[in-house]
Amino acid sequence: MGAGGKRPMIEALYNRRIRELAEAAHGAGRLAQPSASVLRDSPMCGDRVRIDVVVKDGRIVALAHEVKGCLLCRAAASIVGRLGVGLSAEEARGLATRVAAVLRCTDAPVESADLALFEPVRPHRSRHGCVLLPFDALADAVARCPPEASRGAALPARDGSGDGCR
Repeated sequence: MGAGGKRPMIEALYNRRIRELAEAAHGAGRLAQPSASVLRDSPMCGDRVRIDVVVKDGRIVALAHEVKGCLLCRAAASIVGRLGVGLSAEEARGLATRVAAVLRCTDAPVESADLALFEPVRPHRSRHGCVLLPFDALADAVARCPPEASRGAALPARDGSGDGCR
């Protein structure tokens, strides 16, 4: 297959909406005093994601992320930035599980337009980790929050120095 045959695959994987999400980088930056911070990386592709969360009363009240990764990873982190606030630890893990289901080609309907954006990634197993990394990092960060963080720590100021994706 020549380079021309790969164009539709590339356009599906890196469609306009994925590019817009990656560029928007919802939630990009760092939190000054997170309840927990997790750094996850993929040795296979080199993507790296840091997620900071503040948890109060068992729910995420603030989150931020720094991503050094591909377009798919950056778009996934942007979705985490939009959907993560308000989730409990169980809901954050559930979100990661739903994304994994979208990528596995299950027959389950995709209930979210954001998650449906990753349907073109299904046949490209080598790219699944790029999409899952930010969701797994979010679930890990919330799970690592100390119990006292769930009982009402003050919301830290957002550090605007990080611009997220490069």
